Amino acid sequence: MTEANGKSGILLVNKPTGLTSHDVVARVRKRAGTKKVGHAGTLDPMATGLLMLGINNSTRLLTFLVGLDKEYFATIRLGSATNTDDAEGETISEAPAGAIASLGQSALEEALARLTGEIRQVPSSVSAIKVDGKRAYTLARAGEAVELAARTVTISALEVLGFRHEADFLDLDVRIQCSSGTYIRAIARDLGVALGVGGHLTALRRTRIGPFSVTDAAELESLDVAASLLTPAAVATRLFPVYRLTAEQAVDLGHGKRLLAERPAPGDGPVAAVAPDGRLVGILQFGGGTAKPVANFPADQKPADEKEAPS
Repeated sequence: MTEANGKSGILLVNKPTGLTSHDVVARVRKRAGTKKVGHAGTLDPMATGLLMLGINNSTRLLTFLVGLDKEYFATIRLGSATNTDDAEGETISEAPAGAIASLGQSALEEALARLTGEIRQVPSSVSAIKVDGKRAYTLARAGEAVELAARTVTISALEVLGFRHEADFLDLDVRIQCSSGTYIRAIARDLGVALGVGGHLTALRRTRIGPFSVTDAAELESLDVAASLLTPAAVATRLFPVYRLTAEQAVDLGHGKRLLAERPAPGDGPVAAVAPDGRLVGILQFGGGTAKPVANFPADQKPADEKEAPS
């Protein structure tokens, strides 16, 4: 049985190429038998890899997943630039003859170093950022000029794993570890600009979001939703310290009440509140000897056919 049967949870899906994130959500809605499906972190149709989806009440957890750091494996083609900064766009410039052959290793290493660490990055014009209420990619693909403001991102790793010469191009296989909000297409574009030869992305695979790996993801075509769901508690306890509730506290928290309690671990971030039966009741914020819920997770309702019949 693939349907979620009213259950909430997080799905790890290995997105295939050619589908938008919305396409994946639409398919999972049918498989899960619910309209309450959302995703954390868009992947372009060209990209593959880890997509995290929330089912039913667990869509509330997506807010806490979106900002996690990520890991990608990508191929950057040096020698030409496109209007979308990836292989799906039209070529807008090509490097002069011999420019790629004359690229030195030191120049490449210096350019990569300048794109590593905390940097200011201008998102790709075909990103999903909204401009005057419309997605940037909608405007760009309609031929309108799109200017997006630079934002601060952190690229903690930009590692070249291999390279290949293809005609007048140089393809770099890279591993990228970065903060949320980083555009990998923009890295390819900016590397090409720095080297004066142009660059764009030809392949992209997301392999990790925070502590969650694509190696644990289900294949979309064979997805069994009920069997693949991670419980809200299983996800939250991998992200946050845990506060073990008493039965009475679980009831109070479910009604939105503050708790008189001390934080279970040093720090000031969110804490997962777990009931005695192992259910995630809420995400708490501690301060001043109290804990208030910033998100509550009601218990799943059993489907009608599972409810106890009247005697």
